[in-house]
Amino acid sequence: MNLMSKTFLSSRRARRVILLLVDLICFAAAAALILGIYPSSAMRLTPRVKLIHGLILLGSVFVFRLILRVYAQSWRYANESAYLSFILADALGGLVYYLISDRVMVWKVSAIHALAIVATELLFTLSVRFLYQWWRAHERGGLFGPLRPRRQDRPGRVKSRIAIVGASDMGVPLAADLLRQPDARYLPVCFFDNNPEKIGGYIGSLKIYPEDEYIAQTAQKLGVDTFVIAVPGQNPAYIQQLFELYKRTGRRVLIYDYPHNHLGEENSTRAIREINIEDLMPREPVTGLDAACSEYYKGQTILVTGAGGSIGSELCRQLVQFQPKQLVMLDINENGVYDLFQELRLQHGERLDLQIEIASVRDGQKVDEVIGHYRPAIIFHAAAHKHVPLMEHNPEEAIKNNVFGTYNVASAAEKHGVRRFLLVSTDKAVNPTNIMGATKRLCEMIIQSRQGSATGFVAVRFGNVLNSNGSVIPLFKRQIAAGGPVTITHKEVVRYFMMIPEAAQLVLQSACKAGNGEIFVLNMGRPMKIMDLAENMIRLSGLEPYTDIDIVEVGLRPGEKLYEELLVHGETTRETEDHRIFIELEEGLPREQVDGMMDHLTEALKPGSPQSLKDTLRALVPSYCDADEVNQHAQQAREMLEATQYQLDQTKETTL
Repeated sequence: MNLMSKTFLSSRRARRVILLLVDLICFAAAAALILGIYPSSAMRLTPRVKLIHGLILLGSVFVFRLILRVYAQSWRYANESAYLSFILADALGGLVYYLISDRVMVWKVSAIHALAIVATELLFTLSVRFLYQWWRAHERGGLFGPLRPRRQDRPGRVKSRIAIVGASDMGVPLAADLLRQPDARYLPVCFFDNNPEKIGGYIGSLKIYPEDEYIAQTAQKLGVDTFVIAVPGQNPAYIQQLFELYKRTGRRVLIYDYPHNHLGEENSTRAIREINIEDLMPREPVTGLDAACSEYYKGQTILVTGAGGSIGSELCRQLVQFQPKQLVMLDINENGVYDLFQELRLQHGERLDLQIEIASVRDGQKVDEVIGHYRPAIIFHAAAHKHVPLMEHNPEEAIKNNVFGTYNVASAAEKHGVRRFLLVSTDKAVNPTNIMGATKRLCEMIIQSRQGSATGFVAVRFGNVLNSNGSVIPLFKRQIAAGGPVTITHKEVVRYFMMIPEAAQLVLQSACKAGNGEIFVLNMGRPMKIMDLAENMIRLSGLEPYTDIDIVEVGLRPGEKLYEELLVHGETTRETEDHRIFIELEEGLPREQVDGMMDHLTEALKPGSPQSLKDTLRALVPSYCDADEVNQHAQQAREMLEATQYQLDQTKETTL
């Protein structure tokens, strides 16, 4: 044990000894007071008998205090639970004392006298603790206000003076915690709230101010440099409304997470942090796998293709939390999968069995060797080319990697008795208008055609993933950092968005619940206009759209449509017991027909003409549409109408 640990333990023991001595003094004072003020004719107790009664009461009370761990409590941070435990311990001790006195002892004490002694000593001891807690709070400038000069913080430490937005069950404990900590970075000076019943009142020494046109002046008067949004049930539209309201003061606006949910992390902590674009997404956040799904992956050998990519790497991060027997990470990108290996090894050490395989899913023989060697129970197939413009220019690469890569992995999985195979798909596979979407639809058709297999095949379809490699978020960040302009393809473009950890979590949820040959569709919430996303990101950077940073339309790219479809509300899907997950009801093609498609594609690849490959895909995928034709009627699409309505709702709420 090091010196610091010894010092801490000795100081803790010293505090407990002092507390016991204080309690003994309080107890003795209470007993002397009650037993002394009554006439001897009433109680007929000699000093010796009074001492015996006092010792019995003392023993009874302290036994229950030890049982209920009263002296293990840190009274500096005690809450109502600690005080209730104290009261319960003394009440039980007093009851035992009275029963002993009434049933055993010759010289009895009435119930009133016993109650008076317990109540008096309880009043004394609780008063001492409350005064100690109150003194420690106001010594640090607590909610009750300083009655003495504040203890100096560390030299050179300048605290940020904050106003907490929300005098609620989140905001009030936050203020109390910060005021109790002398080394906290933030010093609360007031609350802001829109509840008329609270406005003008005080919580301790902190006044509650209204959310009116004088917010900036109030902040200036109190020296507030930062607003911290601390409201329960953080609705994205409401958070954006608050952000824009307080950002207009010219001061920093942060958000308080309680709990601060980082998906895939076991230890979630409270945090005051910058508001990010994920906080403003118009969708319900996803949190937690159920126990059955956690058990599904425990002790299994699992293989993830495309493990170095955005979705593949997050799947690996979350899978290791479930203690798999072995995790095999396959990718052609050696740098990405190596970085992931080092990250997981640093976090979990040697107890985690990690294996790296550098291979392309195009190489059917190598894929077969890897799966035959490790014999995984579960495969997550996340390897794919996904960039729409690049695949329009290189259709043969999309076909080789996406279609034949999926065919190779699925065939090897079936051959070697893999229990579950999950394909990561995309909303671009629904009525595709580009090569990438068409190839992913063919991948789904491969999965659907294997319903009679001993291997359980399933595909999971979802929309755009925030902050994934090549997504618009990193691009917008770079453009904003460079001073602009931020470029968008079209001001009316709408997309579904989900965070990487959320997408991975729903993929894991789907894999352990699926049947065979099914396509699962994730409910992505409401679609959002890319224009709104760009404006929000500029504001989150502390700048003003069109004033500090311009937004420029550059035109739709080949094969790109104004909206993407998930079809979770149509007649072709049904909701599962999890309202976030739907199942596509469309019947798959027979395996023989899909195998024939593969032969047709193989022949089409030989000439290598991009146009002939596109024509072949159009022939094989009946839902393949022309982007220009789709865009002509886009304004009437459900997704476009939902995004427009969401924008109007936000504007209305902000105005109000």
